[in-house]
Amino acid sequence: MRFMVIVKTNEGSEAGEGPSAELLEEMGKFNEELVKAGVLLAGEGLTPSSEGARVVFSGTEEPKVVDGPFAETKELVGGFWILQCRDREECIEWIKRMPNPEGQAGEVEIRRVAEVADFENMTPEVAEMEGRLRAQSAGQA
Repeated sequence: MRFMVIVKTNEGSEAGEGPSAELLEEMGKFNEELVKAGVLLAGEGLTPSSEGARVVFSGTEEPKVVDGPFAETKELVGGFWILQCRDREECIEWIKRMPNPEGQAGEVEIRRVAEVADFENMTPEVAEMEGRLRAQSAGQA
């Protein structure tokens, strides 16, 4: 099973403050453990929401673009991992080991990535196309 681990942002990262050298070193070691265990598929940090945009869809109207920064810092995503784990409990155990050298309060959300079998209206043709597109995009990485 694949899981997306969503690391919430904080006021410092939203203000453009990068992580400390200590945090970068600790996260590098943690990521190395994830790679050695064969569970890390992807992982990235994100820039502040001031560099982002939202596209808002509202019915039949033209989509509206809203430039950042966005309010509610605690609700914003600051980074993520995609982990391949046996089950949710294994993923939780990995994330409980995540470094927090500055001892900051925060929240990390874990969500299972949906698979083709999760969609009851998935036709065989769309499932085949999805598989082909995944294979093509993996070849471009």
